[in-house]
Parts: sequence; structure tokens; C-alpha cells
Amino acid sequence: MAGRPGAAALFALCAAAVLASHLLQAPYGFNIRDEGFLWYGVQRVLAGEVPMRDFDAYDPGRYYWSAAVMGLLGDDGISSLRIAISLFQVAGLALALWLVVREERAPDVIFWALATATLLAWMVPRHKLFDVTLSIALVAALAALVRRPDARFHFVAGLAVGAAAVFGRNHGVYGVVGSLLAMGFIAMGGARPPGMARNVVLWAIGIAVGYAPMLLLALFVPGFFAAVVESVRFLFEVEATNLPLPVPWPWTVPFGRLGMLQGAREALVGLFFIAIVVFAAAAVAWVFTRRVRGAATPPVLVACACMAVPYAHYAYSRADIGHLAHGIFPALIGVLALLAARPRAIRWPIAALLCAATLAVTLPLQPGWRCRVIGECVQMAVGKDRLTIDPVPAEALSIMKQLHDRYAAQPGRTFYVAPLWTGAYAALSKRAPVWEVYPLFPRGPAFEDAEIERLRRADPVLAVIYDHPLDGREDLRFRNTHPRIERYVRETMRPVEAHPGGPAVQVYVKR
Repeated sequence: MAGRPGAAALFALCAAAVLASHLLQAPYGFNIRDEGFLWYGVQRVLAGEVPMRDFDAYDPGRYYWSAAVMGLLGDDGISSLRIAISLFQVAGLALALWLVVREERAPDVIFWALATATLLAWMVPRHKLFDVTLSIALVAALAALVRRPDARFHFVAGLAVGAAAVFGRNHGVYGVVGSLLAMGFIAMGGARPPGMARNVVLWAIGIAVGYAPMLLLALFVPGFFAAVVESVRFLFEVEATNLPLPVPWPWTVPFGRLGMLQGAREALVGLFFIAIVVFAAAAVAWVFTRRVRGAATPPVLVACACMAVPYAHYAYSRADIGHLAHGIFPALIGVLALLAARPRAIRWPIAALLCAATLAVTLPLQPGWRCRVIGECVQMAVGKDRLTIDPVPAEALSIMKQLHDRYAAQPGRTFYVAPLWTGAYAALSKRAPVWEVYPLFPRGPAFEDAEIERLRRADPVLAVIYDHPLDGREDLRFRNTHPRIERYVRETMRPVEAHPGGPAVQVYVKR
């Protein structure tokens, strides 16, 4: 393997690939829900607020990373947020490609191109690239641990797990599961490794050090620890980390209704869902069997097997293409690493087939592709930037802009919007009058009463409720998930009959 490319060369290749993707994609698309949720949170951090304590948020890491980059750029717009995310993405893509090409016997530029295209295409949606990169980083940390299972790399593996949890506690949990599997692999197949108990302690210390930013926030920021505890309690209350969706098994695809091309794409999605579970089960059985037999196994394959198990859970927690993309990388890296060690006659056709299947599934999720090829996108201002975006979020943002300009444009005035158009706050540079800016899950009366008190103090002049059954479920309409807040708005504000929204948009103004 002496002909392997250097890390600097691979990093440059990946940086160029991400730059090209960013230039092609950044001016297109806007997800007013999830991307808007992230963007609003970063704006609030730039304004001095604390995630989870002052506003509903993911774990803080992604907000502080984005705020640091956007602060250097001197801008809080959506384009600057996308630059911050792309910088994080470079590290993820470079790590993934490095793990793959380490298994090559000789450099193969064609394979590099196919692997890079496949990995990059699965990095969707862009506002979730923190999650994708974290899964890759955990695979890399465990591969290093399996390659050199000494005290230092146990500490490094723990450090990676703790740092991942700062960006998303689910990644911390997945990292613990993967680490335990990896350490079980190391302990098998021979005499007990020397210093094993010490190494486990060092791994735990590494977790604590990696998680130190959260610990420091809990110690020195009043109210933060209570907010974290409440967020964990709420997860146990709802008994879910996501709103579940049925798995799109390939045999359930309605080809007659969708047509052959769209039906084939949906079938491919189902096959990828099956593939990640098959890979996880087969890879774990294979690497542990080889360990028992004393046969050598490439460390990257051991790491991929160990992380594929928990990340399959991530994909199935809400079985759509976005979550499939978040959970596929351990399996994807493992397959590409296996191909990298095969002769070109095998490597190229399979890598090309995998790349083609990937593009068929993921291209419709690429905003630049959607707007250029499918069309129907419209140009409009999104905050300080001008973007070309899909008709649905464009209509939502247009409605909110018209209502804002009519009722809430004056300084000191604010509005309330629920449950799905979170990005309107960020696009219109307004602070939300409540803590929960993305109200999806049902909440108890005590929580709703606290939110009502916040609404009363903020005294919004405008309230917009999008009466939509999320995922087609009536129980997820806002009036059913947050009945007390909906009733408070209806009873204390005046409904507006003539407004730019359709019948699903309920508009209220201050009496």
C-alpha cells in the first residue's frame, strides 16, 4: 500500500468537491422547517442566547460552530450558515474517503472519483450534515482504536464519543454502543489484552473530556443544566426521538400510480433500507467470527460493523430518505472499503452501480438539481440573501412576509407562528415570543401554560397557525398537540378573514 495518496492530497480533493457542490447548491432551496429551526437557533446564539435554555434546540455544538464561522464572516444570513456547514462537511468527506482509500493496493483515480461522488451525494439534506460528519468521525475513531488498541487510542475513541454528544446526544449514545462492540472485538480471540481495565477507564475519561463543553455550560450557565434534564425527561415521556414513518419496503411501492421511473426510485430507497440492516448483521457476524478464528480483519471494516448497528436504528427512527442518509455512512464506508481492496475488474463495475443507484435516490434531494432540472422554483429574498427556492416554502415565506409587513414590521413588534414555519422568524429577523419554536410533539398542560405566559409577556401583534396534519395524522394538528395555546390565541386575538394564505392558514391579530 505504499502508493496510497497522502492525507493532504485527499483533503484537497474533498475540499474541491465540497466547494464545487456548495457553489452549485448554495443559492438554491430553503427548508423553512428544519433548516429554519437551525438558522433561527444560530441567530439567537449570535444575539447572546443559550441553546436549550433560552430556545428549543438541538444539542449546542452545531450552533456554536455555526455562530463562530458566521461571526467571523460578520453575517447572520442563511448563505453564511451554509458556508459554516460546508466547512464541517469537508472534514467528514475527507475522513470517509481516507478510510476507504487506505484499503487500496495501488492508487486508482477512477475509483476515487466514484467513491467521492457516492459519498458526497449521500450528504443530504445540507442542514443535517453535522449528523453525517459525526457518524463518519466515530467510524474513524473506532478504526484507529482497532488498529492500535492501546491506552492512547482508547482515550481518543472516548474523546470522539464525548465530542459527538456535544453536537447530538444520540451520536454520543451510538458512539458508546459502537465503542463497546469494538472493545468486545479487541478482547476476543486470544489472551486478555494487558491493561484492559485501565484502557476502559481512559475511554470513559476521554468521553468526559470530549463532553467538557456541555459540562462547563451546566456548571457556569444558570438554568442550562435544568434545561438539559428537562429535554431528557421529555424524550422518556414521548418514548421517541422522532415522529416515526412506515418503512418504505420495496414490495410496497405502487408502481401503477407512480410510474416506472419514480417507482424504481422508491424501490431503490427500500432496498437501501434493507441493505443497511443486512450489512450491519452480516458485518458484525463476519468480523467477530474471524476474530474468534484468529484471522486478520481490516480495522475500518470492524469499525463500520460496530457503528452500522446503532446507525441502522437512526435510519429507521423516521424512515425517510433524509434519515436513511444520516444512518447509511458506516455501511457505505464499509462497502467502499471492501471494494477498494478488490481487483479493478470487480471494483469499478460495482462502484459505478452503487454510484448510479445513489444518484437516482439522492439527486431529487439536491436543491440545485431540483430547481435546474425539475424547474418551478422561484427567486425571492430569504433574509439578507436572494435564493431560488421551491414553490411550497416560497409560498409560506411570501405569506409570512406580507403578514409581517402589514402588522408586525414596526420595531418592537413581534409575531407568533406555529407549528411548521419556524424559518419565518430567522428570515424576518424576529425573536420568537415562545421557547418552543418548532412545536411538533404533544406537551402537557404545565408546559403549555408556561408558553402562554411567555406569549402574554411578549404580546405579539400577529399569530399565524398553519392547520396541517403532519404526516397525514390528525393527532398531529397543532390544535391537538397544543390545545391550550391554540385556544389562548383564538380567545385573545381577532381572526383575520381576508389574508394571503389559504384556508389552512389561520391568521389572528391583536384585538
